[in-house]
Amino acid sequence: MKILAIETSCDETGISILEGVSGKPDSAEATPGKPLTLLGNALASQIALHAQYGGVFPAMAKRAHAEKIVPLTIAALEESGLLRLNDSSFVADATMADTIASICNREDEMVSGFVELFNTYEKPDIDYIAVTVGPGLEPALWVGINAAKVLSTIWNIPVIAVNHMEGHVVTAAVSETDVSDNKVYTFNTLAFPLLALLVSGGHTELVLTKSYGKYQKIGQTRDDAVGEAFDKVARMIGLPYPGGPAVSRLAKEFRTSFAKATAAEAITIKTFELPRPMIHSGDYDFSFSGLKTAVLYTIRDLVKERVNGGESSVAAAAALADEEKQALACAFEDAAIDVLVKKTIDAVEEFGIQTVIVGGGVSGNTYLKEQLVARMAKKFPAVIVLFPEPWLATDNAVMIGLAAFARVNEGNIATQDAMTLKANGNLSIEQ
Repeated sequence: MKILAIETSCDETGISILEGVSGKPDSAEATPGKPLTLLGNALASQIALHAQYGGVFPAMAKRAHAEKIVPLTIAALEESGLLRLNDSSFVADATMADTIASICNREDEMVSGFVELFNTYEKPDIDYIAVTVGPGLEPALWVGINAAKVLSTIWNIPVIAVNHMEGHVVTAAVSETDVSDNKVYTFNTLAFPLLALLVSGGHTELVLTKSYGKYQKIGQTRDDAVGEAFDKVARMIGLPYPGGPAVSRLAKEFRTSFAKATAAEAITIKTFELPRPMIHSGDYDFSFSGLKTAVLYTIRDLVKERVNGGESSVAAAAALADEEKQALACAFEDAAIDVLVKKTIDAVEEFGIQTVIVGGGVSGNTYLKEQLVARMAKKFPAVIVLFPEPWLATDNAVMIGLAAFARVNEGNIATQDAMTLKANGNLSIEQ
């Protein structure tokens, strides 16, 4: 079985093609351990586009997705060996072109791209199309959904709607190996229920995973997501977008310097102590808005005599010494990670969890990995903690295809009429 997966939830346009054996886990021909081969993968990042504005602009993201999605589809099909020239008399006539235009809301670049695709190439050997329907930026989501509608309508291929967050769950539950120049994924044999810590620019959630496709959200952020907080703190101290990796780099530099300092030198190093919001709240919810505000007030107090009271955030960041930026980055990361780790361990204890999986862009944070693995091993040494491959931590279409295959392995394919697909920017993983 081959699945063409589409991801356009935010600022990454992704198309991938995965091949595996279909069927339920108890089938002689299909088990959770059967390998899935990544035949083709095409990804276009918009980071450079949005970096100049310090964050993602939905309208710009939508246009960029619309420009890239057809070329990326062709590139993924070509890499997978499924792209065949159309040697029949097929022509995308005016009626078909009008259908495509109607589905794509008259996005000229998408319309002309799809017409050329169908005129030039035959229907590929694809069994399903998997597409992200939420959560995410709705204008961006609609581009991928409309592409799925067009491909499904013209090529008569059924569609599987995928929750973006389920994709992040699954990426940590597979093992990646390289076989004959292809990446191969194998679902690990794991004991359910699992606990998933999902951390990204838009989400911070603790999810009790009863099986693939069956999720119970036991905690979530009440305001900013942790990745969003990283980006905002980065702007406060004058770091470029995306801010998470930059903040972590400075925090690591500070820890390294502090560790190398003599006792006398350590006394002279300026450090900061920031609050750990909701760390003792007795539930599994999070809040990072107050932590972000604490960083802001700390900066203002530091520079109020340096730059006219510190009213300008740009001037305030510029007035910070490099050592102060490092110390602030470290204090913020310490506080944010401390809350994430503490609540995750508390949930493991309450629900008797044997496996924790971490997904989302912030799962690539090395300090989070170090702290969660070390502290879990100290309190619950038998608990397995899994993180995705670094390149799978950020948004991509591979995770959407993997999530679709996970549903297939559970006997829960749940295809639907492509024309009924809708974008839901606030889609919950419980739905």
